[in-house]
Amino acid sequence: MDELMRQVDELYERAVFNGEYGGLPDADRALDAVEARLLLQRGRILHCRFLESRVEPVEELAYFERAANLFRAVGDERGEAEAQFWIGCFHQVVRDDNPTAVPFLTKAADLSRTTGDQLTLSYALRHLGIAAQMSGNHNEARALLEESTTLRRTLNFTPGVAANLVGLIYLAIAQNRPDDARTLATEATTLATTSGAVKITEQIEAARSRI
Repeated sequence: MDELMRQVDELYERAVFNGEYGGLPDADRALDAVEARLLLQRGRILHCRFLESRVEPVEELAYFERAANLFRAVGDERGEAEAQFWIGCFHQVVRDDNPTAVPFLTKAADLSRTTGDQLTLSYALRHLGIAAQMSGNHNEARALLEESTTLRRTLNFTPGVAANLVGLIYLAIAQNRPDDARTLATEATTLATTSGAVKITEQIEAARSRI
């Protein structure tokens, strides 16, 4: 974003001092890219507030949708993948609407694969796995969560691995694999503790109580 703002400053000065107005469309695109990133971050913070209050933030979805449109307009597929994921996450987590969420999560996964964004892909796969689990498709859910977990291990995203293992614990319980569930719970506890993920530790203990 700093580089984009430097570009805008340079294009502004060329227009004002040199009369070079041909660069103004480039300045608009740079500002659109900055605005898209800002909107995405604002939406993410609102999502955190939802997790605390469980009250739907009025602007959250609008921020993510506007960000997706701007990323698409400037040709930033990586950014668009993030925005598409968050639109899907909003529908799934805030509105408990998986049928609406899944197409956005799928689009996010497809764009992430195209751009090589493994982190966003891991999020999209995780939430597609959650959707599959909620629909009773345990085999698909397990495959999606395991793929997401493999990506997160590669990225050394330890709290994210622990979070995924929670879902895999519940799947192991649902599939009558109690030994696997216990093994997963042990690893998840270690990872969550070492990374200071207190909230995930609470989720692990809740899952362990179901084994």
